Amino acid sequence: MPAFGKRSLDCLASCHPDIQRLMNEAIKTATPDLDFAVICGHRTKADQNAAVAAGNSKTPWPKSRHNTLPSEAADIVPYPIDWNDAPRFRKLAQHVKATAERIGVDIEWGGDWRGFVDMPHYQLRRR
Repeated sequence: MPAFGKRSLDCLASCHPDIQRLMNEAIKTATPDLDFAVICGHRTKADQNAAVAAGNSKTPWPKSRHNTLPSEAADIVPYPIDWNDAPRFRKLAQHVKATAERIGVDIEWGGDWRGFVDMPHYQLRRR
């Protein structure tokens, strides 16, 4: 049964309670072939600037949803990590989005975006 490791739990601890609830429920109901890790929650100014410089974000500090505290965004990846396995990212997204719907957390997935597609990224939808 999939479970979060220490790094995932530490990243998740910096996230909004709704994201924590969603990811904890998603890992709890994940099948063994759908294990995943949380690789980012809150980003400091230095972390955000580094993400932009590396091409992993297009949003400068302090405008990213990762820059709030608690973070309104989390980056998750199928585990073990294969950055080029888009079908696994999509399968994970189906599971996370279905879990969000079931527990009433309104999120958006960066894999659904036009332009800059950010497959690890999930954020609370602004109302």
